[in-house]
Amino acid sequence: MNRVRKGVDLLLGWLCIIVFVALVAIVAWQVFTREVLNNTAPWTQEAAQYSFVVLAMIAAAYVFSERGHIAVEILIEKLPLLWRRAAAVVIELIVIFFIVTVFIIGGIAVAQNAWHQSLSSLPLTIGEIYMIMPIAGVLILFYSIVQIIGLIAGVEDPTPDTNDISEAI
Repeated sequence: MNRVRKGVDLLLGWLCIIVFVALVAIVAWQVFTREVLNNTAPWTQEAAQYSFVVLAMIAAAYVFSERGHIAVEILIEKLPLLWRRAAAVVIELIVIFFIVTVFIIGGIAVAQNAWHQSLSSLPLTIGEIYMIMPIAGVLILFYSIVQIIGLIAGVEDPTPDTNDISEAI
């Protein structure tokens, strides 16, 4: 399971890099065409907006893998180890509920609703772009399940070491 997680981490890391580089290139081209050529490329505005949305979703899943999301642990850290593990599992179950209902089910509904809405300057539909939401949801669900398994097996710390996360980010 750890090898699969590392493989997904590697894939998400590279996807973040690729989408970020594309976003920078799109914005740079937009500025160049506006300021130098005095004729803004019409597709750059939509491409930059939707590239940013895709980057945010992919990066959210990647950060979740590193357990770098926001967490208030002051009370949890005062509990005995067994209770900390139980609290961490309950928190992961709450995250799973949220991810399944909002990201996966809600994301699929939003994508289906917008599937036939064409973008004015890109050869995609809004629904196709919105599919990143359930995809990110499935990735976060995967990481949450892996973390629950690690917590139950005792190989995952109930509260991540913030120094490790700070160094990774």
